[in-house]
Amino acid sequence: MPESSRSPLPRQVADDYVDALIALDPITGTHLGVKECAGRLPDFSPAGQEAVAGLARRTLALLDEAERRPGAESDAERRCARLLRERLTAALAVHDADEGLRAVSNMRSPAHSVRLVFTVMPTETEEDWRAVAARLSAVPDALEGYRASLALGLERKLFAGPRPTATFVGQLTEWAGGSGRRGCFEEFAAARPDTLPEALRAELAEAGRTANAAVAALRDWMRDVYAPAAAHAPDTVGRERYQRWTRYFNGTDLDLDQAYAYGWSEYHRLLAEMRTEADRILPGSDPWEALAHLDEHGTHIEGVEEVRVWLQRLMDEAIEALDGTHFELAERVRKVESRIAPPGGAAAPYYTGPSEDFSRPGRTWLPVDGQTRFPVYDLVSTWYHEGVPGHHLQIAQWAHVADRLSRYQATVGGVSANAEGWALYAERLMDELGFLPDAERRLGYLDAQMMRACRVIVDIGMHLELEIPADSPFRPGERWTPELAQEFFQRHSSRPPAFVESEMTRYLSVPGQAIGYKLGERAWLLGRENARAAHGDAFDAKAWHMAALSQGPLGLDDLVEEISRL
Repeated sequence: MPESSRSPLPRQVADDYVDALIALDPITGTHLGVKECAGRLPDFSPAGQEAVAGLARRTLALLDEAERRPGAESDAERRCARLLRERLTAALAVHDADEGLRAVSNMRSPAHSVRLVFTVMPTETEEDWRAVAARLSAVPDALEGYRASLALGLERKLFAGPRPTATFVGQLTEWAGGSGRRGCFEEFAAARPDTLPEALRAELAEAGRTANAAVAALRDWMRDVYAPAAAHAPDTVGRERYQRWTRYFNGTDLDLDQAYAYGWSEYHRLLAEMRTEADRILPGSDPWEALAHLDEHGTHIEGVEEVRVWLQRLMDEAIEALDGTHFELAERVRKVESRIAPPGGAAAPYYTGPSEDFSRPGRTWLPVDGQTRFPVYDLVSTWYHEGVPGHHLQIAQWAHVADRLSRYQATVGGVSANAEGWALYAERLMDELGFLPDAERRLGYLDAQMMRACRVIVDIGMHLELEIPADSPFRPGERWTPELAQEFFQRHSSRPPAFVESEMTRYLSVPGQAIGYKLGERAWLLGRENARAAHGDAFDAKAWHMAALSQGPLGLDDLVEEISRL
């Protein structure tokens, strides 16, 4: 056996990990475009979770050996190794604390992963539909494995909070259908009659009904067994759990008190800018009066299909304007699709990346929840964030340069704060470049920025029960609770109460993730500032952007170090 086969370098260890992970997690395989995964779902039971953890432990042992090999010191191998070690170590810390036994959320749970994967499955051929039928038939076992994990959590007195639990029960009710309304899986099975083979229709309909029955059974258990048991659990997680989760989502051990103070400094800076723009729109108004005025009298898009088309055009126009001037984009990176999100999920827009071969493009998703009138101020910077030059350019670029990275770096090795930080940086970049030329669009951008600053404040504040500082215009000297956090967030947001409610449930059930937007943006800005200082007048922003986007994901400390030297 050749030496390289016996003792691979870190990038090969990382790629072998991806292959093994896909075998355990076919949902990840489907997002990457691996056809062999299409008819299966993961094992979400305690045994299935331990299998994924066991793979991580074995991979770390192999990485120890790989890092001692000649060649492991190269930049490419070194970056991959530090990412792999950091990601697997952070994931194991979460697993070993039994967090997977209380994974209840309004956006991030095994049940949400099962539902979402059907939206990225191809449905063009009979083979595609057979895979859909097989996967629908696998839903009951997958949800039963998830229920078994939550049941073990109940035995160990590890509870999710009452608020995320209640919200999740409501989502399951929406997904299950009933009262003459088809459930989400039945709806999916019948959604494309033009491509649905006649011979498969009965099989698909039955598989959809079986899957929906499994959703209803999980809903009933969550409502009747889980929710009463968890009724007196706290919705917040405390400093120890919060620190663990912030490592997982941010790729670094944060100074949480310093991060909290940074959130307040951004709050005060943004509030001053918002007041200036508000006065241009409605003289003498505060920012949220001006935004309410825009809700009634500002520029709007009428109609769901019309807003989808408008958002597609916004991204296409951004690509045309940015390519060759501020970025150099490969042809396949230039394609991104605007979609309307299926009902019953979280209220915020989101992005799904392309398959590895780009046969499925990157897609942005807009939840509408019955809305048919859409204010432009609330869309423009958000689509710069979700689409171009935000999530799509970064994630699609990783896929494009996968031959220069490891497959792990280009696919499953992402760090939430790196990606969300880039997307927030992208919003700021478009402001810097003049793409928000009027007060309406710029106040919408600042409102979105303020939401991310408020996330840092309330997410850290309520989970750690910190004191509200003396210079706060809101309840100085009091300590944060979820109720105060929601009141504060609503006062500083143009968004409707249902959106704010969904956001607060998100922060309670996915602690430490929402702070990564602002803290990640800070890391990207610091890296650019350091690189510009090092190069002086020779600094080339376009070259820097492409080099930074092409290096793959890293935790925040590693990110600043790497992009500062580009």
